[in-house]
Amino acid sequence: MSRLAKKPINIKEGVTITKDGPILIFKGLKGEHKFTVMPGVEITIENGSISIKGDKVAEGTVWSLVKNAIDGVAGDFSKILEMEGVGYRAAMEGGDLVLFLGYAEPVHVKLPSGVAVKVDKNTITVSGVDKELVGRVAANIRALKKPEPYKGKGIHYRGEVIRRKVGKKAATTGAA
Repeated sequence: MSRLAKKPINIKEGVTITKDGPILIFKGLKGEHKFTVMPGVEITIENGSISIKGDKVAEGTVWSLVKNAIDGVAGDFSKILEMEGVGYRAAMEGGDLVLFLGYAEPVHVKLPSGVAVKVDKNTITVSGVDKELVGRVAANIRALKKPEPYKGKGIHYRGEVIRRKVGKKAATTGAA
């Protein structure tokens, strides 16, 4: 049972929520997000807040998904990726992200609708209304060239700590 689900969620300014059967439609300044409510969960919208009641197992999950949808349409989510390595670079070609990661051919990444990508030197910013979709796209980009532990080359999240390993050490000269 979730303690958060007991609290109502306040609807931010500029966000409108409409209910169409089991589907909730969130509209805001940054876009629109649709969410299908799990069976057994009842959602009531009143006085600028949303209350969630019903199945104790799904209450907390639905609460966090509704909260993320409200936060997403009010101000979108973003993940920042950094590329480290000689010759590693990124560019946008049309609606695709093109990554030059030291392979023989550049890697083309098709971006789903609802996600915007901005490239600036060695930084890739993935943003959108849907928190789950933004995280999945960023994880897929990172998986193309994970940071390696010896030199740290690869794609990593901004602020991510890469555990470094010590490479081969030179043999000590000194005979007994």
